[in-house]
Amino acid sequence: MFASALGLAAASLTPNAASAQQPATEADVVHGQAIQVDVDARDVQRGIFHVTETLPIASSGVLRLRYPEWLPGKHSSAGKIANLTGFDFTANGQTLSWKRDPLDVFSILVDVPAGVSSLTAKFMYLAPLERDQGRVTVAPAMLSMGWHEVSLYPAGQPVRDIQVYSSVRLPAGWTQASALEPTGDADAGNVVHFKPVSYETLVDSPLVAGSNYKRVDLGSDVYLDLFGDEPGNLDATDKQLQLHRDLVTQALKLFGVRHFDHYDFLVSMSDYLGGIGLEHHRSSEDGVPPDYFTDWDKRALNRYLLPHEFVHSWNGKHRRGADLATPDFHEPMQDSLLWVYEGQTQFWGSILAARSGLVTKDQALDMLATVAASYDQKAGRKWRPVIDTTNDPIMAHRNPAPWPSWQRSEDYYVEGMLAWLDVDMLLREKTKGKKSLDDFAKLFFGGTDGDWSVSTYRREDVVDALNTVYPYDWSTFLKQRIDDIAPHAPLDWIGQGGYRLTFDKEPNSYIAARQTNYKMADFSYSLGLSIGNNGEVSQVYWGSPAFDAKLTPGTTIVGVNGREYSADVMKTAIDDSEGSDAPIALTVKRAGRVSNVDITYHGGQLYPHLERVKGTPARLDDLLAPLK
Repeated sequence: MFASALGLAAASLTPNAASAQQPATEADVVHGQAIQVDVDARDVQRGIFHVTETLPIASSGVLRLRYPEWLPGKHSSAGKIANLTGFDFTANGQTLSWKRDPLDVFSILVDVPAGVSSLTAKFMYLAPLERDQGRVTVAPAMLSMGWHEVSLYPAGQPVRDIQVYSSVRLPAGWTQASALEPTGDADAGNVVHFKPVSYETLVDSPLVAGSNYKRVDLGSDVYLDLFGDEPGNLDATDKQLQLHRDLVTQALKLFGVRHFDHYDFLVSMSDYLGGIGLEHHRSSEDGVPPDYFTDWDKRALNRYLLPHEFVHSWNGKHRRGADLATPDFHEPMQDSLLWVYEGQTQFWGSILAARSGLVTKDQALDMLATVAASYDQKAGRKWRPVIDTTNDPIMAHRNPAPWPSWQRSEDYYVEGMLAWLDVDMLLREKTKGKKSLDDFAKLFFGGTDGDWSVSTYRREDVVDALNTVYPYDWSTFLKQRIDDIAPHAPLDWIGQGGYRLTFDKEPNSYIAARQTNYKMADFSYSLGLSIGNNGEVSQVYWGSPAFDAKLTPGTTIVGVNGREYSADVMKTAIDDSEGSDAPIALTVKRAGRVSNVDITYHGGQLYPHLERVKGTPARLDDLLAPLK
């Protein structure tokens, strides 16, 4: 089905297929003359965005208007064309006929008669109102709007060459933030007009708006735009804000230059707006819980988000894999270099979180211990290499998977990070601390300050840059960790960094925070499963004792060794299993049936930690330390 769909899409681009779908005469817009996109975003309660778009017409015929399909940052065909409704095309006071291209459903074909110089398109974008419809982008006190959701663009020219004037009308009393520059203050109707930009830049410049808003200057033309469900969500302490300023400082020390003229963290702190972490060249969409600031100690996990998205301004937006850099939002992307785009961003985001103090060194070490142990025990590595997971955005779309530890899911993020940790520690070891991945970052992601163009690269460019830092067989090194099937995760960095991976009965701080925030109990490293506070199994590791006992996600554990289930009862049972020959006896419920299941396990509770090896160079500590 997937291959057939790709075949159809490719066929729609051929001359024969095109001629079968439209008349020989194709209408066109006036190249070099701007489009106007005006959005009325006041209907927050119903999530309806009303759009009026005006296009200059150069010739009559059939005009092909496209809805953005392949979206930067999503790495896939992710446009919500089904949510675009109510088409009404007019010119010279007449309604124009239209139809959808059945072989390219993101294309709307409009019949443009002779004598038309301007076409007006009116339509509505219907935002998801429930989570099962997609990410919720409207809430009582805020909204998030991507211009790719509320606009069409003419086919036939690169999107960087299409100029657009845009405006948005907001609910009374609301303020917006975006990388776009307003022409002035909002008018009496709370309409904000923006300076013209290319359509490429428009789509890369979402806005967040709301009634509870505060802007914080982080220095170096970087801003924290805070939106909250309630005014109290904006109450950040001076110390908390300073840590975010330190993030900017550490990032600029790392990369040496800025690839933006200004940058906005668009932070939505909400229980109602859907969570998000999405990069853009001069901004990022950062969705966090409403108590991000007000329950600071509880929210350490969320403090990895902003560093990750900020790094993307350099890695992913300025430097971009050549097969991801397409001329428009119709040509399919290829994701073969996501282990650099996302993997090294995962690396630097985690490191900058520690260097800035957003997380402590011990918190960072606990995170690294957790992902090292988790990815090393993934059974899917027996058949599937990391490079193949770069296809996941296109083929899986982050849909829930029955057996993620066997199927693997976008492992180029975290296992990519582990591979880059191996690179960094090897550089430090071979050069006696004189070189590191910091040198690669300046070389590969550097350039001219303020240049926010796109600079593409291929795999050989990555290898060449590494060889410039330190000559080595990097091609083989990366092949072994990215392309080859490997029985273990890349973990050489642990020993080279002066640590060892150990297990004991106490959850580390990262796992403890996950258990609290996600309301679950994590027994991944012992029984091989995670259980929600309601007793429902959320994950079972393939090949684990729980898997061998034929437990599955969605099963509810009712009892443990004759006692009613609770996390503490399960912990006691796991502890008692040590030194015992008896299995752990469970009573479980699934699909309306209750049964007894025995888990054969005798190892006690196990949780990963990184333990310092005395007398060895503390290279990992050096990596996590702030730059001077």
